[in-house]
Amino acid sequence: MTVQAPARPGQELSPPPVAEHTAWSTRGIKVLVTGLVVVGAGIAVLWYSRQQTDGTAAGLVWAGVILVVIAVLLLAGLTPVLPGQARVIQLFGKYRGTVRDPGLQWVNPFTLRRKVSTRIRNHETGQAKVNDADGNPIEIAAVVVWQVRDTAKATYAVDEYTKFVAIQTETAVRHTASSYPYTSHGEGALSLRDNADEITQRLSAEISDRVAPAGVTVIESRLTRLSYAAEIAQAMLRVQQASAVVGARMKIVEGAVGMVQLALRRLEEEDVVELDEERKAAMVSNLLVVLCSEQATQQVVNTGSLYQ
Repeated sequence: MTVQAPARPGQELSPPPVAEHTAWSTRGIKVLVTGLVVVGAGIAVLWYSRQQTDGTAAGLVWAGVILVVIAVLLLAGLTPVLPGQARVIQLFGKYRGTVRDPGLQWVNPFTLRRKVSTRIRNHETGQAKVNDADGNPIEIAAVVVWQVRDTAKATYAVDEYTKFVAIQTETAVRHTASSYPYTSHGEGALSLRDNADEITQRLSAEISDRVAPAGVTVIESRLTRLSYAAEIAQAMLRVQQASAVVGARMKIVEGAVGMVQLALRRLEEEDVVELDEERKAAMVSNLLVVLCSEQATQQVVNTGSLYQ
């Protein structure tokens, strides 16, 4: 006899080997009509037995009781199945299949029939405060669109599949938020703010892996809130503003240098004026001051020679 070793901490346990399959069922309308007819027949036989005074009364009573019991069993097996809903059939603790066909169905009256919703659902996580990959506290929330695909796993593999999906979604959101920085610091690096599409795709994949044992499939997931925490929001805003100012200055300087180069080249090509290196340097300095200044510059007209 072999003894199975206990699971080590952190080791994944496989879910019960159960998968959805179709349970036996039949249309319930004909069974309903049959049950009502049998009930009427049983009541009629019981009423007729009271009119008898000979020895046939006892036999009629038993016949009427049997007819009523049969009718009760027929009516007890009737199971309404709504669109977007399934019934998991269980007999004496054993899974017997799932009924998905909508309408009035008839199954074994001794079975336990559990309702499982197969509609598309939304789950929005609460606002969570997490440290990103750089250690900055951020506030993040997400919404996930999911649906039950395997009713057997949703019923038997986990305790409550709705709570399971909620907890696993929150865990995946926290893990994703802590795996990437809020903003990227280099070209090609993923960040939560700048690469929303890639991040949500990876979030959907992680949630799908986590909820797969419960027979649940993830249709879509999106981040609904993403911001710095209140305690560092002002500091990060100043950092972003400084980065924006530096970027704008770089663009202005790049454009100004190009304009100065163009002006010097045109002056030389058209032989407008001859400038030595010192005059070129002065002209470049003046043009850069005019082009890069945030305020309007005051023009000064030189009435002397070029060198005065």
